[in-house]
Parts: sequence; structure tokens; C-alpha cells
Amino acid sequence: MRKNTLTTVAAATGALALAATLTGCGGSSAASDEKAVTVYSADGLKGENGDGWYDKVFKDFTKKTGIKVNYVEGGSGEMVQRAVREKVNTQADVLVTLPPFIQQADSKGLLAKYAPKGSDQVDGADKAANGTWTSVVNNYFGFVHNKKELKTPPATWEQLLDATYKNKLQYSTPGIAGDGTALLVKAMHDFGGKEQAMVYLKKLQANNVGPSASTGKLAPKVDKGELLVANGDVQMNYAQSKDMPNLGIWFPKKASGKPTSFALPYAGGLVKNAPHTANGKKLLDFMLAAKQQKQVSSVGGGFSPRADVQATDDNAVELAKIMDGVQIFEPDWNDIAKNLQTYVDDWKTATGS
Repeated sequence: MRKNTLTTVAAATGALALAATLTGCGGSSAASDEKAVTVYSADGLKGENGDGWYDKVFKDFTKKTGIKVNYVEGGSGEMVQRAVREKVNTQADVLVTLPPFIQQADSKGLLAKYAPKGSDQVDGADKAANGTWTSVVNNYFGFVHNKKELKTPPATWEQLLDATYKNKLQYSTPGIAGDGTALLVKAMHDFGGKEQAMVYLKKLQANNVGPSASTGKLAPKVDKGELLVANGDVQMNYAQSKDMPNLGIWFPKKASGKPTSFALPYAGGLVKNAPHTANGKKLLDFMLAAKQQKQVSSVGGGFSPRADVQATDDNAVELAKIMDGVQIFEPDWNDIAKNLQTYVDDWKTATGS
């Protein structure tokens, strides 16, 4: 959910590239191909080298069904905004974003009711009560640090105010990037309210490099030492760490508290009035199927939302160690989706962004 410039990728071997003018006349776009399905998604599940969970799932889906997957990637907020603009000429079939943007998409009437096969194994907190979206990959909010420069990451939020981190700290933009919005959510929780969080973030701005619409672009900077710390999420950063040996995942706490995090799932929904509704349903079913869900950790470095899928691969073991001792809280996503613009406006005022 983290990229500023939208990336268009043909997700299957030899797949039809999505036209740059996707929002134009539907008749000339890839969406008009009956053997295609178009996915608008937050980033993090597609590998930089074609080795991500999406890469594997989309390739196998095309091989099984003959349906080409056309993939458009951007920030969750961007994807929702794009889908809103296209309501009169819908282009996407499936929308995958992180909270609170999936709730926002639902409130804007973008999603159709559909319960993918296997969604009965997904906990109620990880799917919409009205049946419009279901988590396809579970995830948790976190931070990354450069293990070479910082063998022990700063334990607390307060430590990040130290001059050591001036121009060596960066977080993605709330309201645009999902993980940037998540940072706002965690700060409000850890500091005990919106006002307290804004006071802190105003102070932190002295060390912040500046806005970034892409959380995914921050990890390489941390790995190279350009940054010492940045925000992120466990799934994406764990997957990145395979090629970025200096990345370490950590969870800041309030000086008087414990390390905290919260679930930040990739939630998928069928787009209302989609050009290829049947294909969209097939893809959501495929993504949530037990075989693909077992690959969530082994291939994607994430957590399966299905209660009946118990991963035991090496990645799953390492991910459990990362989360050990972290206190998990549950945000009120409906409230956050409703008041998101107010929270973002307050953040802009506090930080001068």
C-alpha cells in the first residue's frame, strides 16, 4: 500500500500488459478481455524479483484457468481513489488493500458481497460482517532498523527523538500509505489518544527526512544505511530481508509500556459492477484456497488468516519468533475509516506537512 507511482505489471507469463489508459474506454482496455481479471492492490505481496506470493499465485491461477491476471499496484488510498473515479466505467475486478482503506472502499459502495470459498475458516475480525471483503494474507505493523549500524534497535518512541536520528528516520505518509496510516494508529494507541500522539509526532518531525508515499521504498534505504529506522510491516519487511541482510524488524513501545502491534491484513474484495465478476470470484477463491494459503508464509513471509492452515515451514518459525512478546491490540477500524481525514488533517497541522 505504499507506492506513489502506480506500477502496472503483467502478472502471468506472456500476460497482456494493462493499458496505461486503463481509466479510458473500457472497450480498448485489458479489462475487456473475457479471459482476464484485473487486480488493484497495495504493494508488498509481489516480489521484487518475481518471487513473491502474488507472483506464485497469479502464475498458478493462469496455468489452471487460462485467465490472465492484470495487476495494478499503488498505495491503498490511491487504489481506492482510483476505483472511485472509475465507478462510471469500472475497470478493476478485485481490490486488495490494508485497513482502514478496505472499510473506506466498502463505505463508498465499491465492493460487492462475496464470501470466497474457505472464508468460513477466517476469523470474524478479519472479514467484513456484511460479506464484502475477506483477509487473504494476515500481517502486522512494525518498524525496521539497520542491524549493522544499530545492533540493538531503540526500544522506545522517546528514543527516536534523540539527535542521533536526525535525517536518519523516515516514515510513509498517513492517508496515502497504509503503513503510514498504521503509524498514526499505533501512536494514538501507545500515547493514549490523538492529542498526545500529535504532540509526539510534532517533536519527531525534527528528525524525519520527509514524506514518502511508498513504505516499500524505505527498507532499501535502511538496508544501505541511508536511514537508521523506518516504518513498515512484518510481511513485507521479512520478505525484503531475504535480499537485504541489514534489515531488522522491531516494535517501539512507550517508555512505560510494552512493545505493541496490531493486525494489518491484506483484505480482498470483489469490485461492484466489475467487468469480469466471475473471474474475480475465481481468483478470490483461488487465493484463499488451502494450498495457496500454505504458501503465504513459505513464499510470501506472511500469516494465513485461515484457522485450519497451520504453517510449520522455516519462515513461519522465524515469524513466530519476531512476534514473540509483542502485545497485540485491535483498532476500531470502522471509527478510523470514518474519521481518517480528520486524523490526517490533524497530523498535517502538527507536523507542518
